[in-house]
Amino acid sequence: MELNALVSKFQQKDGKAFESLYAMYSESMHGVIYNIVRDHDIAEEVMQDVFLKAWHNAESYSHTKGRFFTWLLNIARNAAIDKTRSKDFKNSQKNLDSQIFVDILETKDNYSSATDGIGVKSFVSKLATKCTEIIELLYFKGFTQKEASETLNMPIGTIKTRNRNCINELRQMLGV
Repeated sequence: MELNALVSKFQQKDGKAFESLYAMYSESMHGVIYNIVRDHDIAEEVMQDVFLKAWHNAESYSHTKGRFFTWLLNIARNAAIDKTRSKDFKNSQKNLDSQIFVDILETKDNYSSATDGIGVKSFVSKLATKCTEIIELLYFKGFTQKEASETLNMPIGTIKTRNRNCINELRQMLGV
């Protein structure tokens, strides 16, 4: 079935359309969420919430504003960031096994394989270093613009401008 027809049925609360879209996108969404929360169980929980939120707010999606995948990706990214900012999440992270931090440190400067799984790495790697730094922090690591500004020691206005320009470069590469 064509994606637009599938999304239309999803917006009409068709259960089979939900199942199809879930099968198509759950692995990618899980990868993006995991990259932010760094816990498979929490990523799974957040992913379930993302699909329920998409289901309940399906009427807010419009194909004229962008691709369904992008809409869903934004919901996933925001939900994962919200989860990391929650009190429960912060408390659960206080007594973690040190091996988790070793894994995070080992992959800190690399895009995870989950990110590559959605095909973004090859495009981002073609951008200038100033773009890859900002995109990695904002989209793959879940930093806020303020946190990215502090990490890169740049004014927040510069972060916002570069982010916008870099995303536009990506769009041009993708022909979107």
